[in-house]
Amino acid sequence: MYLPKIKKYQKKFDYSYAFGAYPVLELLKNKKEEIYSIYFKKEGLKSEGIEEIKELSEKGEIYTEVNDRLVEKISVKENTYVVGVFKKYERSIEENRNHLVLVNPSNKGNLGTIIRTMLGFNFRDLAIIEPSVDIFDPMVVRATMGGLFGIRFQHFESIEKYIKKFPKQNLYPFMLNGEKSIQEVVFKKPFSIIQGNESTGLDDKYLQLGESVYIPSSKDIDSLNLAIATGISLWEASKK
Repeated sequence: MYLPKIKKYQKKFDYSYAFGAYPVLELLKNKKEEIYSIYFKKEGLKSEGIEEIKELSEKGEIYTEVNDRLVEKISVKENTYVVGVFKKYERSIEENRNHLVLVNPSNKGNLGTIIRTMLGFNFRDLAIIEPSVDIFDPMVVRATMGGLFGIRFQHFESIEKYIKKFPKQNLYPFMLNGEKSIQEVVFKKPFSIIQGNESTGLDDKYLQLGESVYIPSSKDIDSLNLAIATGISLWEASKK
């Protein structure tokens, strides 16, 4: 049985961590085959969800250990009582599905929140255009509340390579200078909602891709937070 050496997370690792009962439960339910081990803190053994984690771990013959020092050493937040150690993986997105495309996402919290929101509106396919924040960073995993383990995701070097891979997708880039209000758009399946970087958005070349869209807002702000804008776009698309 291979057990990776447990230390503070680094992007170069071929494994990562899920912190907290709910993310670990989702890891067990959706990606059990990728789990190396699960560690507990003694004081959390009677916490909500821990018994279920222990039962699922035993059924799956997953290595578990009570080790307070180890959990404290690698945790990103206080009051972490359980850690799941899992192998990094990529689960290719599917054709003829509606996609969310994130171009150069750079904020861990936003990426995690967006992934969780995707599941809330029944979107399960995420394309990430590089460069990008590390999707396996424990801060991202925690922000998804385990939602990461319920989606398919795939990285692409450029938007052109994504389009070449999925030429049948109807493209809807969201831009401040988009041509049509989201309230007027009819999303034709299969569609791709394209959102840009937190600070720069999408450059003007995206005006030539598909049907560009803007979200109306008051003049009191210059733009919406990426996670908020993406949530609005997913909700509006799912509603229609």
